[in-house]
Amino acid sequence: MKEIIGLLEKYKLIPVLSLSDEKKAIPVAKALIEGGISCVEVAFSTSKAKEAIKLISENFPDMLIGAGTVLTIDQVKQAIEAGAKFVVSPGFNPKIVEYCVHNNIPIIPGCSTPSDIEQALDFDLEIVRFFPAEAAGGLKMIKALSDPYSMMKFIPTGGINKENINSYLDCGKVVACGGSWIVNQELIEHNDFDKIKILTSEAVKIINKEL
Repeated sequence: MKEIIGLLEKYKLIPVLSLSDEKKAIPVAKALIEGGISCVEVAFSTSKAKEAIKLISENFPDMLIGAGTVLTIDQVKQAIEAGAKFVVSPGFNPKIVEYCVHNNIPIIPGCSTPSDIEQALDFDLEIVRFFPAEAAGGLKMIKALSDPYSMMKFIPTGGINKENINSYLDCGKVVACGGSWIVNQELIEHNDFDKIKILTSEAVKIINKEL
């Protein structure tokens, strides 16, 4: 897990991708890489997630691929079989976390309350997803949670955009942020992969404070 955390700290932004057509996985991944981010989280919110992860994994083996919106152990198995390197869930499901921990699968469960975090600590987790970030109190909530749980780090997701991402990243308890604005559905539907590349490059400059 430490290796995964290190890579996430390097990229700072995890593009959260939802695909209804797995064939678009390759051009989207290519655009992200060319834009400067070799990391993606493919959401299991569609039935094409496993196929999309498999295609990205086969064509871009050096890309860090996560499986998001994982709600069942079966989806965990599908994700890892397809080539995902880590798993993300929107909430804290003890059964999923226990399965992943016992099988040495990096898991980042969703947590937004003290009770969630205490469950994560019971499994010796070092990092959780703070979701839905903006709706759950944003950076103020992360800072409040970090007071009693100073050992925990966070990946906020939900409402993150180019205007507020650096305010999160400037917090020492934030490893990276999840965001979907650079891979939004309208761009994907219109096959505007050049725009995805441009937005990715822009996002890299923003988080590196070059803009």
